[in-house]
Order: sequence, then C-alpha cells, then structure tokens
Amino acid sequence: MSNSIKLAILGLGTVGTGVINLINDNLNELKRRSGRDIIITEVGTRRQRDDIDANIMQNSDLMAIAASDNVDIVIEVIGGTTLAKDVIMQAIKNGKHVVTANKALLAEHGNEIFAFAEENNVHVAYEAAVAGGIPIIKVMREALAANKIDWLAGIINGTGNFIMTEMRDKGRPFADVLSEAQELGYAEADPTFDVEGIDAAHKLALLASIAFGIPLQFDKVYCEGITGITLQDVNYAEELGYRIKHLGFAVRRDSENDGDAGVELRVHPTLIPQDALLANVNGVKNAVLVNSHPLGQTLYCGDGAGAGATASAVMADVMDLVRVLGSKDNNNESTNGHHVPHLAFIPEQLSDTPILRAEQMITGYYLRVHAYDSPGVLADITRILSDAGINIDAILQKPAHKVGQVPVIILTLPVVESQMNLAIEKIEKLETITDKVVRIRLDELA
Repeated sequence: MSNSIKLAILGLGTVGTGVINLINDNLNELKRRSGRDIIITEVGTRRQRDDIDANIMQNSDLMAIAASDNVDIVIEVIGGTTLAKDVIMQAIKNGKHVVTANKALLAEHGNEIFAFAEENNVHVAYEAAVAGGIPIIKVMREALAANKIDWLAGIINGTGNFIMTEMRDKGRPFADVLSEAQELGYAEADPTFDVEGIDAAHKLALLASIAFGIPLQFDKVYCEGITGITLQDVNYAEELGYRIKHLGFAVRRDSENDGDAGVELRVHPTLIPQDALLANVNGVKNAVLVNSHPLGQTLYCGDGAGAGATASAVMADVMDLVRVLGSKDNNNESTNGHHVPHLAFIPEQLSDTPILRAEQMITGYYLRVHAYDSPGVLADITRILSDAGINIDAILQKPAHKVGQVPVIILTLPVVESQMNLAIEKIEKLETITDKVVRIRLDELA
C-alpha cells in the first residue's frame, strides 16, 4: 500500500485555493493525524497558474483528471449542476472517492449520485456543502446516530443573516444593506439564491434527509425570501420581544393530533424570542439548532462561508477518506468500504414519509393589518381569527402612519397554514382594511 494519498482539486477559486493553502500550512499536522502523506497531484483550472507548485499538473480537462490513475480523491469545488455532475460521475465510475462543497448539485441530484457511489463502492463526502466550517453533517450522521431527531432550525445562509442583523442593529433598509453585502463579497451580483432562500433550501434538503432518513427532495421545500421584510416589521418584532431571522426548518410530525403526519421542509423569515440562542447569532455566522431525543437541544455555530471555513470542512472529509483508503478487511486486504451511509441511514431503510404541503404547515404568526381608525375594526378582525380557530397571543395597536389609518399587530399561537390563509382572505375583504395583510411566521423554538 502506498503511503501517499493523491488529491485532485477541480476549481481554483476561493475554496480550491483555500484547500491548497490549508494543506501547505498544516502538512505536518495532517500527516501526524492520518499517518499518510497527503499530496496534490493535479488541479483543474481554465488557465495556467504561476502560483501553483511546479510538481502539480494543471489541466483544463476535468474529465481526464477524474479518470486519472494519479488520483485517489477528487475534490470538486467548481459549482453548478451540469459539468460538476458529469465530473463527479466520471470520478465515481473510475473508483475515486469524491469530496464536494456543491449543495445545489447534491440537493437536486444527490439521490442519483449517492446510489452510483454505492454501486461503485466509493464514498461522496460533503461536509462543506452545508454551513461552511461547522461540522453539522458529521454531528448528525455520527454523533447523533443514536438519537431520534424531532426537528432542526438553522441560520444556513450568511448573506441573509448579515442583512437581517444590519437592519435590526443599525436601522438600515433592506436595499441599502444588500448593496453593502455585494460590495463585501457576501452576496453575488445576482443575489437571488441568497435573499430568496434557494441556497438555504438546498442545504435544508440535505439536513432533512440525514435527520429523518428520507430521500433528498429539494423540490418540496417551501421557500420564502427576505426581500419583503421592512424596518417597520423589524422594529415591531423587537418591541414585542422577538427578532426576525431567515431560518430553515425541518420538522417531523408523527401524530395526527399534531396536524397531518409527515415532514415539514420550509425556509422563511421567522420571529423568534430575543433570548433564543439562534436570535443571538449575528452577521455572516451560521448556526443549526437540533432537537433530538434523548439528548435535547444542541446548537452548532460558526463561520458558514469563506476560504478558511470551507477548506477546513473539505479537508475534514479528506481525512475521513484517507482512513477509509487505509482500512483493511479480515484478509488484510485494502478495502474501499465506508462505515457511515451517505444520508446516515442504510439506503434500503430510507423512509417514504411524505413531505407536507405548505398549507399543512403549523406555525405561529405575526400579522400586521392596516385599517381605518374607526369603531369595531379590532372586533371584526379578532372575530374572524376566532371563527377560524386561531388563538391570539398578543395585540399591539400603533399610532397612525397615515391620517385616519392605524397599524394593528397581532401575534397568534401555532395554527395550520390553511386556516390562516382563509382568515387573512376574510380580513382583507373587510371594508375597513386598507392594505394587504403582512404575515411573518413565528416560532418559539421550544
């Protein structure tokens, strides 16, 4: 058995360069922990780089690298869901283990990729695909393996968290903060994936599959962004003892008494108590709160992006695969077997638990209703909510913003979304209501 593990890095952007730097900086530490020499033999890049060691082969033909005999582990950090998929499938076909940070690819095609890896007796590792340097994949697949996970909630997009933090702390409007996020490199020129929750939904699909043993089902994640959040709502939430965070939720509902049985997968702005752990994770930080039995609630927090954080997660996967490559069977023969299934559950045991539709979800609500300042308005609103079986937790009436018009803020206890949809429809039909009802979901995280 060779004492060297040979890596190929496909993509030399922020993450790929970060991996190279990490290996160069911590080379001795990596060898002490693994007992093997970890060397980069090939890199995939569109143009020749002068800052790459001359002993490393540079090649723009990624498919050739994925089939190379001079590579044991392929690290894919090019992004996208087309070429990246082809390259990963090529690597698997040629018996290479794969490390990827590509959450979009796995969320949309992971079922196929993982099945192909199983067929070829190799492993696809993806710690860096969710929450950057936070080892949440390893925690959920291994450390919580004996627990039944009931729900998880996460700040899993740093851009959205930065925007919500700046709006709350500095009273800045959404558009202003988004512009700064783009200048700082937190958001892309086209920020749609970040601010509309698509990036978080990709990550949530992966977390939910590991948590509940279900196939990846990104297309069934309810997704709502933060573009409609106003300073007005941020301030009202603070006044009522809450903060607005852009969260992803995966919730197991086992009992018919708790609504329809199934799994909720949802990404949306959420009011959470100011003293909640997630409420105090600010800036570009990520955090995932997991509620499991018998352990209870545990929080995992750290840098969710950036060269250092993501490279750390990539190399943690590499170290695991180095141990796999070094393992032997009862006949002292090297084996490519791995101990932890890709989605934490044995593939044959994946569940067909249904994903609940949006109208089946259960949450509390923050409602902002604008109405004419006339007798009986509040009574009409509360009657409609009561008739729909919706319990009110708090009401706040604010001074008029326009002559003769007042905003009324209502917090409700948890209710099935379909009931809230009907109630809002009736409220908006009242002659005294002057605008659409603003709704933001609310969760006590208990």
